[in-house]
Amino acid sequence: MRRLEALRQLTELTEDLPVVVTCAATSRELASVADRDNHFSLLDSMGLAGSVATGLAMAVAGSPVQKVIGIEGDGSLLMNPNVLPTGGYTAPRALLLVLLDNRSYGSTAGLPTYTDRIDLGAMAEATGWTVARASDPESLREEFTRLLGIPGPALLHVRIEPGNAADIPKLLVDPVVLTHRFQNWLRAKLTETGDTEPGAQQRT
Repeated sequence: MRRLEALRQLTELTEDLPVVVTCAATSRELASVADRDNHFSLLDSMGLAGSVATGLAMAVAGSPVQKVIGIEGDGSLLMNPNVLPTGGYTAPRALLLVLLDNRSYGSTAGLPTYTDRIDLGAMAEATGWTVARASDPESLREEFTRLLGIPGPALLHVRIEPGNAADIPKLLVDPVVLTHRFQNWLRAKLTETGDTEPGAQQRT
C-alpha cells in the first residue's frame, strides 16, 4: 500500500473529525485527495504533528469531539520521539495518532530512516499507548475503526511502501490561512455540540 492509498482510506474515515497532518509529501498528497476545513496541515513543521494533536486532544477533553486524529510519518516522528512518552504520560482519551511508516524520508530523496530496525509501534506501547498495526487498506480501516472506540492515547502503525505519488502539486497555501480555516471549523463543530471553544467543558 502506498501513502496515497492509505490517505484515501483515512479521508473516508475522518470526514467529521479534526485531523492534524505532518508536512511535506504527506500534507500535499492528503490535499490532493481532499482539501477539507477539518484538515490542519503543518507546513514546514516537521516533527510536530504528534505534539499538536496531543495538545488539541487535551483541549477538547470533555467535549463531544470523539477523537483528534494525527497523521505522522516515521521520519517526522523520529525528529520528535518525545511525543510518545508525553502522550503516554498525559494520556489524552481523544488522541489517535496514525503513523505512516515507509522506512524513508520521502521528501529528501528517499533516504532511509531507522525503522527497518527500530519499531516505533513498540516504543509507543512501552510508553503507555494502545497500538494496532495495519499494512493494507482493509486492515487500516478495520483497526482505525476499532481504535476509535478505545480511549487514547492510541497509535495505528501502518507499514506503507516507500516513495511519493507522482504529479502532486505543492501545497502553497499560507499557513495562517490554514490555521484560521481549521480554527473556524473546530469552533463551529464545538458550537454544534454545545461547547464554545476547546477546553470549555474542562473550565466549567
